[in-house]
Amino acid sequence: MNETTQQALVQSLREQILSGALTPGQRLVEAQLSEALGVSRTPLRYALSVLASEGLLEKTGARGFGVRQFSVRDVLDGIDVRGTLEGLAARTLAERGLSGTLLAQLEDCLAEGDALFHAKQMQRGDDLRYAALNGRFHALITHAAGNLAVNAALSLNNKIPFVSPGTVAFDAAARERQFAMLSYAHRQHHAIVDALKNGEGSRVEALMKEHTQISKQSLNLTLPHLPLLQRSQTETAP
Repeated sequence: MNETTQQALVQSLREQILSGALTPGQRLVEAQLSEALGVSRTPLRYALSVLASEGLLEKTGARGFGVRQFSVRDVLDGIDVRGTLEGLAARTLAERGLSGTLLAQLEDCLAEGDALFHAKQMQRGDDLRYAALNGRFHALITHAAGNLAVNAALSLNNKIPFVSPGTVAFDAAARERQFAMLSYAHRQHHAIVDALKNGEGSRVEALMKEHTQISKQSLNLTLPHLPLLQRSQTETAP
C-alpha cells in the first residue's frame, strides 16, 4: 500500500468518526476493522496511530484504540490558541526576515494551492492534498520562527481533534461551500507570505489569527452531523 492509499485510509476512518459510524467510546478491534475495510493490518495500524496522534483515538490497553469523545468548545478553544501561537511565530519571523530558501518553500506551497483551486471545484483526492499543503505551509512558518516554547505549545495543542492545520474536516454534503472557504483560505496564504516578505509583523500576526476562523467555519458545516462533538446546554457555535 503506497503513501497516498495510506492517507486515503486515514481520511476514510476520520470521516467515519465524523459521521458517527465509529461512535465515541467504541473500541476498535484490529481484526474486525481490517476485514470490514478490506485492508491488511499493517496499513490499518499506521492509520490508527495517525488518528491517535490527532486526538481522535485514545489508547485502550497494550495495542487497542478507542474513539475519543470531546466537546465543540474543546475544538474551538484549541483553534483560537493555535491562531495566537502561530500569529506570534509569524510576527517573529517577519521582524527577523525570511531566508531565500524559506521564501522559495512558501512560494512552492502557494503555487501548489493555485493549481489545486484552478479547477473551481473539489476533485477526487483534493481534500488530502489540501490538508497536506496546509499543514506544510503552517509548519514552515512556525518552525522557521525558532521559538521552542511556541512549537512545544503548538505540538500539545494540536493533539486536540481538528485543531492541527494538517487535519481538515470535510463533508461531502457541503463541498461547494467548503471549496469556497478553502479557496479564500488559500488567498489568505498569499497575503500572509506578502506580509512576511515585507516585514510587516503586526499585519501578519493579525492575518494568522484571522486565518484560523476558516477552520471554525469549515468545522461548523459538519457540526450537525458530528455526534461525538457533544454540546453542553450553554455551548453555541460562533
